[in-house]
Amino acid sequence: MNNPIVDTRAPIVRSRRITGDVCIITLDCPEIASNAKPGNFVNVKVNDTSQPLLRRPFSIHDTDGRHLDIMVKAVGCGTSIFCNAAEGTEVMVLGPLGNCFDRSGTVFDTAVLVSGGIGTAPMRFLEKQLSSQGKRVVNLAGGRTKEDLLSINLSDCRHATDDGSEGFRGTVVELLSRELPALKTEGALKVFACGPTPMLKALALFCRENCLPCELSLESVMGCGIGICYGCSVEVLNPDGSTGTVLLCREGPVIDAALLAV
Repeated sequence: MNNPIVDTRAPIVRSRRITGDVCIITLDCPEIASNAKPGNFVNVKVNDTSQPLLRRPFSIHDTDGRHLDIMVKAVGCGTSIFCNAAEGTEVMVLGPLGNCFDRSGTVFDTAVLVSGGIGTAPMRFLEKQLSSQGKRVVNLAGGRTKEDLLSINLSDCRHATDDGSEGFRGTVVELLSRELPALKTEGALKVFACGPTPMLKALALFCRENCLPCELSLESVMGCGIGICYGCSVEVLNPDGSTGTVLLCREGPVIDAALLAV
């Protein structure tokens, strides 16, 4: 049974900038934090005015059962307002929304968490839960340059950058290909991923070719976050090989990589 969705006013209790344009914002939000699962997201109204009109969706970065941590990258008006909001500012938060990563459906020994850029946002919460279940966790984080790597608070992290400024030179999927033989010696693997859609499509194809179970948390612009506006549809494969669509806010944001149309 899904946990109830709550729309609540939550104060910002802490905001810290980890790069020039990325902040981790902590909200006092026990009604949502106590029911959140890795992969869930929240939809935030960043101020009380009509500009911006729509809420913004954010993966839940971490929770202690009372507080929610959200990783926010300032890329436009709404996210810039949120990043610059003072501690004590109250925002409207709707959640927990969406489905979650499946940490029990597949038998595996090692979880490989693959992320690109701001796609590391849900990985802290996921890693904590997997570690508590006794799973070994390896993080592979990618970015265009070392400035795009956002692996703060992640353990056993290996990096890939397009320009070679940090770690492996190449994509994070190419890094996974390089690391895969050694990872397989540690037992059965399962891949969990979040990042830009082109990266996730490449990863989905790689995992299919290598018979690796994989779940993807997809990113999308969302209006309502609850399946009313139909603004977050994504193309998927049907069992008969045809294509269809799902709403990421309702059937996602986490989907089986085997279902992603590439």
